[in-house]
Amino acid sequence: MPEAEKIWMDGGLRPWGEANVHVMTHALHYGSSVFEGLRAYDTPGGTAIFRLREHVERLFYSAKVYRMAIPYTPDQVMDACRAAVRENGLKAAYIRPIVFRGAGPAGVAARSGPIHTVVAAFEWGAYLGEAAQKEGVDACISSWRRLAPNTMPPGVKAGGNYLSSQLIAWEAKDNGFHEGIGLGADGHVSEGSGENLFLVMNGRLVTPPAAASILKGITRDAVIRLAAGMGIETVEQAIPREALYAADEMFFTGTAVEITPVRSIDRLPVGNGKRPVTGKIQQAFFGLFDGSAKDEHGWLTPV
Repeated sequence: MPEAEKIWMDGGLRPWGEANVHVMTHALHYGSSVFEGLRAYDTPGGTAIFRLREHVERLFYSAKVYRMAIPYTPDQVMDACRAAVRENGLKAAYIRPIVFRGAGPAGVAARSGPIHTVVAAFEWGAYLGEAAQKEGVDACISSWRRLAPNTMPPGVKAGGNYLSSQLIAWEAKDNGFHEGIGLGADGHVSEGSGENLFLVMNGRLVTPPAAASILKGITRDAVIRLAAGMGIETVEQAIPREALYAADEMFFTGTAVEITPVRSIDRLPVGNGKRPVTGKIQQAFFGLFDGSAKDEHGWLTPV
């Protein structure tokens, strides 16, 4: 990870190397953290953060589910995100707000310890490699399933959920793939280790519904709305594994991965290798940041 100069922690900026926690921090022992990932882009109008408010609102929702009272307002956390980018002199950045239980009582259900809030910003390029957005990536179905309903809430962006993601990603990479796709407890397609998944079938977008143990991604929502603006229908439905092999096109979405095509699944090529629909979606999405598309939804917040 490329280090920046400063991190916003518990109300102010401090040097990167001094943003430390105690080894008895509750989150280290029990996974009691919630977080977000955002990107700031170097646009013709200056550095701007993509869908800042929506990300911060989801952070507060995640914290609510896990009974963590964030000691700041959403506006203060948004200001911290902007400050973390601005004060580090970054034109483009990945932004990581995280809220977690600190050192206090040792019990798993302890609630009386401090709640820490941190925002880091740093340079981070293409998540699955620099060539991925043009050439596509190779994915596989993982032997690891996603979280079953009513075990842990997959719609909450909690640190503990990503232990499942690590197993999916490691298995995929150990077997020569860029990324893995997890099935839900019912055997239907869920999501990648850290991304939502879209299929293109007969000109329509098909994606797993919220009930498929997915995180309802903010980039996922943006794709659905951008597609609607271009007259492309999106269907949210249960997807059996074999439907992946019938897709004309396929792509991942997420803050880190942005919009990345999938060129093969389980070493079977996706469609005929052409991606006209994916290309249109990419053009509309990245056009928000290079100035070729108008920000009609008000998704860009200047730093």
